[in-house]
Amino acid sequence: MPLRAHLLELRKRLFLASIGVVVGAVVAWVFYDQVFAAIQRPLEMASRTRDDLVTLNFAGVAAPFDMQVKVALFLGVIVSSPWWLYQLWAFITPGLTRRERGYAFGFLGAAVPLFLGGAVLAWWVLPHAVQLLIEFTPAGATNLVDAQTYLGFVMRVMLVFGIAFLLPVVMVALNFAGLGTAATWRKGWRWAVMIAFTFAAVATPTPDAITMIAVAIPICLLYAGALGVCVLHDRRVDRRRVAEGLPRLDGTFPDEAPTDAGTTTA
Repeated sequence: MPLRAHLLELRKRLFLASIGVVVGAVVAWVFYDQVFAAIQRPLEMASRTRDDLVTLNFAGVAAPFDMQVKVALFLGVIVSSPWWLYQLWAFITPGLTRRERGYAFGFLGAAVPLFLGGAVLAWWVLPHAVQLLIEFTPAGATNLVDAQTYLGFVMRVMLVFGIAFLLPVVMVALNFAGLGTAATWRKGWRWAVMIAFTFAAVATPTPDAITMIAVAIPICLLYAGALGVCVLHDRRVDRRRVAEGLPRLDGTFPDEAPTDAGTTTA
């Protein structure tokens, strides 16, 4: 396909993806009152707990409109994610082999529910995080939370959790691309668990360990699931390499025993 045709195809896919985001934003705009009430609910819960005024503050005449636009666009991107991810897949598909197309479709099909699952978990964690942070307000003081700052905080939390849940997709993609073997991921499982719990401790600033564990366990399970997929893939690659007379991924041949790093064979 010539360069001009590629550019025309890219323009077409970007246009269709933009239409999907706009449609999702329009739907979010229609249901903005319900969405805003849900966003504000953690602050209302904190206000009842403290028996003090904790509410959003719109600093400016255009601030309410600005916030509604940002909320609509943010939700529009999330709601329409299957559509614009499909447009991305449709653009890169012509340059891929049949097997690569299947891999790309599988990666995109797994990425969407995982990202949304992370966002849902973030929504569950959000009230606990807001409650703890509001507790630092000195006694007798009123916490008027800037609406734009609060919206940015909510967006960042949901994005961070969504991206964290994409870890298994990245692991499997690197493995299928030959940039990371299952043995590598297996050796690093302790680091993965430590990072998962550290992330959970930072992302859920609550004093109880139950919330931290509830966040870390799904990430660890996703890591284990991705490791299992990598193991199965590496076994298929090893069988194919052996049939072609090539060494296995660990550098050994069928008549040799695999050796760990730092050890030697007699």
